[in-house]
Amino acid sequence: MSTDELRKRYEAAFMPNYGVPPLALARGEGCHVFDADGREYLDLIAGIAVSSLGHGHPALVEAVSSQVAMLAHTSNLFLHEPEVLLAERLRDLLDGDGRVFLTNSGTEANECALKLAIKYGKAHGRSYVVAAENGFHGRSMGALSLTGKAAIREPFGPFGLDVRFVPYGDADALKAVVDEDCAALFLEPTQGEAGVVPPPDGYFAAAREICDSTGALFVADEIQSAIGRTGAWFAFQNENAKPDILTLAKGLGGGMPIGACVAFGQHGGIFAKGDHGSTFGGNPVSAAAALAVLTTIERDGLLANAAAVGETLAGGLAAIDHPLLAGVRGRGLWRGAALTGPHAPAVEAAARDAGFLINALQPDALRIAPPLILTAAQATSFTAAFPAILDAASPAGPACAPDARPGKENQP
Repeated sequence: MSTDELRKRYEAAFMPNYGVPPLALARGEGCHVFDADGREYLDLIAGIAVSSLGHGHPALVEAVSSQVAMLAHTSNLFLHEPEVLLAERLRDLLDGDGRVFLTNSGTEANECALKLAIKYGKAHGRSYVVAAENGFHGRSMGALSLTGKAAIREPFGPFGLDVRFVPYGDADALKAVVDEDCAALFLEPTQGEAGVVPPPDGYFAAAREICDSTGALFVADEIQSAIGRTGAWFAFQNENAKPDILTLAKGLGGGMPIGACVAFGQHGGIFAKGDHGSTFGGNPVSAAAALAVLTTIERDGLLANAAAVGETLAGGLAAIDHPLLAGVRGRGLWRGAALTGPHAPAVEAAARDAGFLINALQPDALRIAPPLILTAAQATSFTAAFPAILDAASPAGPACAPDARPGKENQP
């Protein structure tokens, strides 16, 4: 079916919460995807920072194919080898510490962390949790209660949970609200959905110190930032500020649905038997995929690649002098291009016309989160095309430059 036909049938069959996506993707290869009409794009979104190894990576294909042929599902009534190996591998990456709960998604990982915090709070007479303004932790009712974006939270309240919001990046604000009555502090190392907004240097370390001094749990939501996205396995490692609870998802499965909640030290024993569960969490196929992702990132040096190519990408964007572009922020292959006004949807559309997929994250911010296998040549192909893309998106700019879609010669 063509893109137009698929979009019409999608609109008739699905709830309207996503609108109708502009493209129907049919297949992928490396860092490229192809739509239902056969047009090629350089994928700089990676399924919202999910497709760590790009598309059709042999290691992922082999892991998923082999596992689904042996055992696709067990439920939590039985254990299986891939989930045990995955939990052990995560513990190894986290210095041998931590107890793991596997989930289907990031939202569910944060739900698990919130239940841990609530049980901890009840056991120690602590009555509320703290989160950051403009933070995003998911859309289920528990995770949404922690999400500091009023436009998506308030239509579904009240939540029956005392959550206090503070400005992101303000350590003094944290000190004022995180005290001996606080059960937990939930923070992202960088606010992803707010526009890839990093805090000031030392903020995460200050949060760790505040929680240490008050006894509140420190929960790091690394749903989007972990598994090599910033050039380290986990973004908290950039500040050496290890949390009490860590939540993971997105890049962990390389495209397969999986998340994890890891609690460290004594906090790994907060749950008792029956306190939490998931029918599909730790699914054998998703666990096998995650193991393949972790093995490939380590074997192929993709942490170093994310750091190096991320600098190439950021440097190329920073060198552009254009009235629509205000700057670039972020770390590794997780960048936010800040704009001077609400031009992001137009820039996203112009980039798509030129053969590049980026994400209008906020009216004035674009997200660039490509596969970790992105090459320097591919990054440069985008930054070289970006001035013409900005021109095409400018209300007063010239018409779009000739098609600048990247060629197959840049594929890894």
